[in-house]
Amino acid sequence: MALNIADLFEHAVDAAPGNRALKVGDRTVTYAELEADANRLAHYLSGQGVEAGDHVAIYAKNSIEHVVAVLAVVKIRAVNINVNYRYVEGELNYLFENADVVAVLHERTYAPMVAACFPKHEKLQHAVVIPDVLEPDDASDVSSYGGVLWADALAGQSAERDFPERSNDDLHIIYTGGTTGFPKGVMWRHEDFWRVLGGGIDFMTGEPLSEFDQSEQAKQDGRMVTFPLSPLMHGGAQAGLLMHLFAGHLTILEPKFDPVRTWEIIEREGVQLIFMTGDAMARPLIEAWEAKAESGTPYQCDNLLAISSSAAIFSPPVKERWMKAFPNSFFTDSIGASETGFQGTGLQDANNIGTDGPLVALGPSSVVLDDDNRPMDLASNIGKIGRLGRGGHVPVGYYKDEKKSAQTFLEIDGQRVSVPGDFARIEADDKVTLLGRGSNCVNTGGEKVYPEEVEMAIKRHPAVYDTLVVGIPDEKYGQSVAAVVELREGAAVELEELREYLRGYLSGYKLPRSLTFVDQIPRNATGKAQYPRAKELALESKAGA
Repeated sequence: MALNIADLFEHAVDAAPGNRALKVGDRTVTYAELEADANRLAHYLSGQGVEAGDHVAIYAKNSIEHVVAVLAVVKIRAVNINVNYRYVEGELNYLFENADVVAVLHERTYAPMVAACFPKHEKLQHAVVIPDVLEPDDASDVSSYGGVLWADALAGQSAERDFPERSNDDLHIIYTGGTTGFPKGVMWRHEDFWRVLGGGIDFMTGEPLSEFDQSEQAKQDGRMVTFPLSPLMHGGAQAGLLMHLFAGHLTILEPKFDPVRTWEIIEREGVQLIFMTGDAMARPLIEAWEAKAESGTPYQCDNLLAISSSAAIFSPPVKERWMKAFPNSFFTDSIGASETGFQGTGLQDANNIGTDGPLVALGPSSVVLDDDNRPMDLASNIGKIGRLGRGGHVPVGYYKDEKKSAQTFLEIDGQRVSVPGDFARIEADDKVTLLGRGSNCVNTGGEKVYPEEVEMAIKRHPAVYDTLVVGIPDEKYGQSVAAVVELREGAAVELEELREYLRGYLSGYKLPRSLTFVDQIPRNATGKAQYPRAKELALESKAGA
């Protein structure tokens, strides 16, 4: 036995095989059924030569098959590589190459993209084609790269659990955005991932759990019905799913976010806990709730006891509307990163909603560092700002990026500390207010957009001489991408023309939503970008418009 993702899931299967594990649409599977299909796929992958330590990409929307794929990969001690299904061809090629992917499990609707990328990567040898959860009749050709259909891969395979012993040290990789816009693979040992992202530490008390604590909970009656609204291609949603599987809960998944359908599911299934991504989800959800209430037939969601937000701004005005609608529910803001895992959570009080950012109590091993990377005493430094870090169970580093690993994973007083660059202000009672990443990252609807990547793409346009990209406040998405542009002499370009041009280089969520023209881009004497001034220019332009 090991503190390994696969072992922890299998403990829950053994404890409560008949519990409902997942529901997507009208389809529900039990823990035993989920286990059987994961074993079949694991045996297929092993039979194709996928070995322990090999990297397997999962390129799919939320579905039961997506979860089966994640579990199958860890069962044979291979390594999951999460793929953002919004990637354009260049981004997908980069990920396949950087991650040394040997196999890809993808929904059939993405077959044209896989076909374009597959032959460019020598290590990529296998493809299993998942039925598209939104377009089940999709018949995209998969023959050019030897794609094997899901049903064919599982047919005839053993459903038995007869795999080699696993290790706490097996790797689980989460790809996240980098400071240059290119994704970075954060390498977690399974035990460390479980401790800080999978429920292996009590988030409120900081007490560590033992190997069978969660699976023992699975035996209890009345397990929770949980509903993470974010896509599993993101590390946070994946971690939340696994944490609930370890404890025998029922997790509902949806392949596409729709506020009305979300409320219908919450009402019909008696959902008790939802996870959402700040205002990007909270605003359309509360608007749909209020519209239904005004119609005279409000949703009946009395079971919804816990509402949690992370990864994006859950703004005070939107939060107030939620608290009015659900006065008896618990609201939490959670903070963390792919490089740190859980760092803190805060119960939100309707009478005291913060205006700067999430106000949270720091979790176990979390620290605030000063400019010299020394931990600050919280009691004597109230009001001061520092960088958030976490010691204890932290990642091994970034895959194939020793330089960035050395910058993020520091040794402080003999202990490794992960410091990804989030800033926080120290508050009373051992709490902090999260102020955000200091690297000019734009967080739009829960997606991280890094200015340098967008700038490089914009500069490809023949009309553009120079540009800076910043984030400005947006009611729907928390922030939106704004481009400040210096044109070439005599040239011109309109916003929609530029956006259409950029679609060949960037995912849709990275495209600028506003364009500000200036005579000269603000830079200092050495050419270093002056992002604060660029943001002022973008805001002035927005106000004028």
